[in-house]
Amino acid sequence: MSGAFDWHGGRLDDACAQFGGTREEWLDLSTGINPCPWPVPGDLAPDWHALPDPSALVRLEGVAAQYFGVDPSLCCAVPGSEIGLRLIAAILGLPGRYIEPTYRTHAAMFAEAHSVEAPRADDPANALVIANPNNPDGRVTPPAMLREWLALEEGAGGWLIVDEAFVDTMPHLSIAAQVDPARQLIVLRSFGKFFGLAGVRLGFAIAPPDVISALRNLLGDWPFSGAALAIGERAYADSAWIDAARTALTARAVQFDRILSHHGMEPQGASPLFRLVRAENAGALFDRLARHRILTRPYADRPDWLRFGVPADEAQMQRVARALGDG
Repeated sequence: MSGAFDWHGGRLDDACAQFGGTREEWLDLSTGINPCPWPVPGDLAPDWHALPDPSALVRLEGVAAQYFGVDPSLCCAVPGSEIGLRLIAAILGLPGRYIEPTYRTHAAMFAEAHSVEAPRADDPANALVIANPNNPDGRVTPPAMLREWLALEEGAGGWLIVDEAFVDTMPHLSIAAQVDPARQLIVLRSFGKFFGLAGVRLGFAIAPPDVISALRNLLGDWPFSGAALAIGERAYADSAWIDAARTALTARAVQFDRILSHHGMEPQGASPLFRLVRAENAGALFDRLARHRILTRPYADRPDWLRFGVPADEAQMQRVARALGDG
């Protein structure tokens, strides 16, 4: 397996350089981004000449807060949830803990960080970060357990940070509504994954007011383009598209599971945006798919893992099926 793909997905230029072909010839299944994005309306025309008006940010955060089920005063837009995580770690100034496997950012965001299996009552004050649903394995932590962990963190003087980047397809798992000025709980949300517009670079921190204030001071007056504000505001208000996307993503994930199972792989994970398979020949499988111009996500430290984004339609499903059958 090539060392060029030991990190984040979406490296199509590297894939072309190693395996050939043009970007247009490749099917990129290396990320968990919705392959059927929210359709940006043609009448949405941001003013590229003027600086974004502060009222546009207020409107966006109001619409997003309603979607998350939280008070707007607890919601702060950030230019991507990863940047939000890094800023929050700096604001809290605590050592960090994370539960493996998970995003590399969860380890890199803290000056001091180590992995744990679960919080304990005798832990010192720390910031525990957990993704729910988790990436890359799709593990789900029940909200009741998260509330127990929050109580343990608060008892030790620490914080619980829940990264809900993939929760939009399963909103019942979100604990954003539990954020309160008196709680030491922070929730991060991502716009780009579910809405399929990662290039907009938009996310949200849902946190107590003092954390929100510190975030705004770090972000400054114009952290977003007018386009990002306009797209986010319109998309979060599009309840018809949101409902249809949740249904379609779930249906496609079920269909893709059948294809993977037919070829001897048992997909795991609750998120309908990606599937993880464990196979002794994961490296060879990655290479085989790459020769068919299909990019998946391998893991250098987990050589028996391969993650697939869920294909967008029947044609893409069958393209993967043919490549898997070409053994």
